Amino acid sequence: MTTTPATTHAARAERWQRFRANRNKALAAPHGWLTLTSFQWLEDSPSAVEPAPGLWSTDATGSTAFLTAVPADGLTLVETGEKVDGTVSAVLADEESLMWVQFGGPDGDQVVVELAMRGGRYAIRTRDAASPAFTEFDGVPTFPYNPDWEVTGRFEPYPAPVDVPIGTANPLVDGVHRSVGEVVFRLPGSSHEFRLQAEEEKLGALTVTFHDETNGDTTDEWRKLSLPRPRPDGSVVLDFNRAINYPSAFTPYGTCPMPVKNNSLDIRVEAGEKEPYPGR
Repeated sequence: MTTTPATTHAARAERWQRFRANRNKALAAPHGWLTLTSFQWLEDSPSAVEPAPGLWSTDATGSTAFLTAVPADGLTLVETGEKVDGTVSAVLADEESLMWVQFGGPDGDQVVVELAMRGGRYAIRTRDAASPAFTEFDGVPTFPYNPDWEVTGRFEPYPAPVDVPIGTANPLVDGVHRSVGEVVFRLPGSSHEFRLQAEEEKLGALTVTFHDETNGDTTDEWRKLSLPRPRPDGSVVLDFNRAINYPSAFTPYGTCPMPVKNNSLDIRVEAGEKEPYPGR
């Protein structure tokens, strides 16, 4: 059988549809990003932190987090199901998270409390399975699949990774982008090359976080794109049909990284995920 352009297009479109189905399924996971309902910093003295029961704190150095509760608070440890009766503690490294305790609902697990270390400080986030963003989720709106937005570029690695300070979706949380190199490419409708700093993921894959001219109009303030591991010759495929939103597009309680300075495309990238709540 001879592969024609039409056959290739259909196969690519079918792969994109599978990608979209898996993406929506992942977002709809129990206690996933769509269930975030609060973000609170912990102080160094035991305090109530709404909407979670119990008293929450850190030690004076901020290295350990503590939770003190009684059985009537209805808190159980996520990992073991054991009731919290007294004081429990946890230690995390920066950027780590722990689904720590749960409460509420008929089975006592409607709300999961996530402990997180961000910017050297402990915080808790509640993940409520009754959140309307979760219960009313019907998939993320996207631009139609367009093969023109799949391009081949080249990866130019740095001699060594460079840590670049960045902002995040939470103005009280700073972030760091570990740039490992630049992805260089051209896009439809533009006469010049683009360069985006990239981070390395598992097995040599790359991620680029970027602005473009659709942000704040049809798309969220920024998006990200995962790229396969560059080929031995340095070439790499960028399929902007697979550009996705960060969790901060769905919830105000995300601490998602902003793009590094100059990771901006001066054209409208009308591909990938759109703003999930237009007009809100």
